[in-house]
Amino acid sequence: MSLKERLKADLERDEGRIPHVYQDSEGYWTIGVGHLVDKRKGGRLPDTIIDSLLEYDIEETIAKCRQSFPWFDSLDEGRQAVVCNMVFNLGLKGFMGFRRAIEAIEKRDWEAASIEMLDSRWARQVGSRAVRLARIMKTGE
Repeated sequence: MSLKERLKADLERDEGRIPHVYQDSEGYWTIGVGHLVDKRKGGRLPDTIIDSLLEYDIEETIAKCRQSFPWFDSLDEGRQAVVCNMVFNLGLKGFMGFRRAIEAIEKRDWEAASIEMLDSRWARQVGSRAVRLARIMKTGE
């Protein structure tokens, strides 16, 4: 067994393998196999991990949209990006609450879809993000 293999086995046994953020025995935020992410203690995620996680999340979001909306692949790329952005932000269940916007997208009524997007608690929460996404939904650009 190589040093890396041995150390991996030891650390997984000693630290545990936790698939969510948790507080360690000292109260510091940690993730995975004892990876400190608590800023108070100098913890962080390296850019390579952030990039990998984002790539994973993007692939998962696109797959959810394709599985959930038969019309998704017929949209232009700009409108696909809007739907994915909202699903990423709200979760699929949250986005499904935009029933009138989804109906408008299915009918290709971009004006109505953008109005429905802006007439929401979500739009008030995310501000300029909603304005930008509604403009892309309306124009396709």
